[in-house]
Amino acid sequence: MGDEMAMHLNRSIDRPIRAGLTTVELWQGPDKGLIGCWERGRAKRVAEPELAAQAKQGELVTLAWKRKSLQYLATWQGLRGDDLKISFVEEVTIVCAKTGKTVVFKAGHVD
Repeated sequence: MGDEMAMHLNRSIDRPIRAGLTTVELWQGPDKGLIGCWERGRAKRVAEPELAAQAKQGELVTLAWKRKSLQYLATWQGLRGDDLKISFVEEVTIVCAKTGKTVVFKAGHVD
């Protein structure tokens, strides 16, 4: 993992979803599976437009990952149609638009 990727992981929503990766390539690469989580969120956006609309409005919807994990954040960003923006050094705080609950995504909290 390069120095920049060691601190941040960014990927444009304009990039196509990858295909044909092995399980090892998808989950055990330098991105720790976060690109795959984000791509899963993008696919879920198409399959579940109501859920995507809730996420786009700022709701921290129920997903397969724990709410405080970076996997959740990556999936949620993809579901919203956002670029992937993950920091391994800074915390991200999001307040759920529906519940008002604050969730802190801790740097390096990868399940």
